[in-house]
Amino acid sequence: METKRKKFQGVLNILSFNRHFYIIGLGILGVIMISNQLFEWPELLFWIIIAAFLYGLIMPLLVSAYVYDFSGYYEFEWLKNCSIDHENTKHIININAGFDETSFIIKDNFPQADLRVFDFYDAKRHTEPAIIRARKVSLVYPDTKQISTHSIPLPNQSVDLVFLLSAAHEIRSHEEKIQFLKECRRVCNPNGKVIMVEHLRDLPNFLAFSVGFTHFFSKAVWGNAFENAGFTFFKEVKFTPFMSIFIYNP
Repeated sequence: METKRKKFQGVLNILSFNRHFYIIGLGILGVIMISNQLFEWPELLFWIIIAAFLYGLIMPLLVSAYVYDFSGYYEFEWLKNCSIDHENTKHIININAGFDETSFIIKDNFPQADLRVFDFYDAKRHTEPAIIRARKVSLVYPDTKQISTHSIPLPNQSVDLVFLLSAAHEIRSHEEKIQFLKECRRVCNPNGKVIMVEHLRDLPNFLAFSVGFTHFFSKAVWGNAFENAGFTFFKEVKFTPFMSIFIYNP
């Protein structure tokens, strides 16, 4: 299946999935401008507020364009830094939260491997409007299975590679994260890898997304979750200043 992305698809996704934030933001900006006409705010304060709002609306789009449209993220060149033995990678799972832009690309990169795709979305737990909208337009890889974060329906040590690509942060509960990662470790064979790609709750992402960076989790939080799930080794590779690739071994 053709997996080539459209121009600026990353930015268009951000606008579409998070349109409620932009509608509210533009509405507040309009109110501020009207109120300035009525009450004559101090000029410096007015322009500081306008600049802050414009920054908060525009910067996430610029960063998203950089990360998702121009960095090569969807070309999977970053896999070269993950020390993967393609020849001996026979069984792969890709786990998402209902928005899947990567499974067909993974299959293109591992054409001889058996790829299974799982979706852990739970409408009662994962209530973000953005992910609900994203699910409506997502590609669905053939035979994608709906699962619980507490149970991956595969035998112990049966998988060579587990992909968690910009999805695991949708699991908001720390205890649920740990249980989910325990399942990832259970199905991963001793020589396998869990590869997680995530934005982090750190300074670069704060500068990029302002308060929106709270939707992500810090490196320390992920480290704690993986440690409590029983993982003993990990490597972090920065992919742009705004994303991290974590490579975990059971």
